Amino acid sequence: MGGVSARERRENVIRAAVAEFAVAGYRGTTTAAIAERVGVTQSYLFRLFPDKKAIFIAALARSAEDTRLAFERAADGAEGGERTRQAMADAYARLISTSPETLLMQMQGYVTVAQGDDLIGEVVRAGWMSIWEAVHLSLGADAEKTASFFACGMLGNTLTAIGLPVNAGR
Repeated sequence: MGGVSARERRENVIRAAVAEFAVAGYRGTTTAAIAERVGVTQSYLFRLFPDKKAIFIAALARSAEDTRLAFERAADGAEGGERTRQAMADAYARLISTSPETLLMQMQGYVTVAQGDDLIGEVVRAGWMSIWEAVHLSLGADAEKTASFFACGMLGNTLTAIGLPVNAGR
């Protein structure tokens, strides 16, 4: 990876971590697998991140950020009301269809929280709230519309997680 900055390497590690953790979870993923995917040594990983948990946290934050940004970009290009809701729904369907690891990474975060990890819980809740807030504001701060939007999104999440196309629920 000569000629690549530490920042770019860090980004490469985060992308690789999302892919690895999305499949095997926090406990099942080794830093060796992440390092191999990136093409660096394990010791190099620990120059970029203090430990495995820090890598997992960065991957969780990236997945939440990518989801939030997909919603915000879709809403920015919409004309309000139902068009905004539909644009965000379409953007999310595209995101989880083309990059299912984004969703699966978030789900691995939920599993890790359920296993009692308080620090991961804080990160997952902060990510979730940033996504909620972006959608809520884009839908005119209407609690009922926001809840309905996320309920439909959960169907998409479930379909993606079990290997069905997002539109299978329509």
